[in-house]
Amino acid sequence: QVQLVESGGGLVQPGESLTLTCAASGLEFKFTNMGWFRQIPGAQRELVAGITMADNPVYIESVTGRFTVSRDNAKNSVTLQIRNVKPEDTAVYYCNNLRGDLNWGQGTPVTVAS
Repeated sequence: QVQLVESGGGLVQPGESLTLTCAASGLEFKFTNMGWFRQIPGAQRELVAGITMADNPVYIESVTGRFTVSRDNAKNSVTLQIRNVKPEDTAVYYCNNLRGDLNWGQGTPVTVAS
């Protein structure tokens, strides 16, 4: 059974950085295109960054330059580095495959406030 466990969120001040990590199990990770999604209350979950099995990153325009996604196939993990956080980054962050059709984890909440 697929299990995705996100960690690393918390309360940060604008301009700071943080790193989110997703540990995956129960899937052929190295053959899976992975993504980071985020959801704010009342809104749909949106894909913000992804990394293909070929290690090619993709980002939505609004986070390009501040977010960096990477993967470690040896550890079955995918990481999202967020630099210069902004209040609009406040959300619960989840990982999943790029289609978002695996079982969702509990997510890790990020709150940006001064």
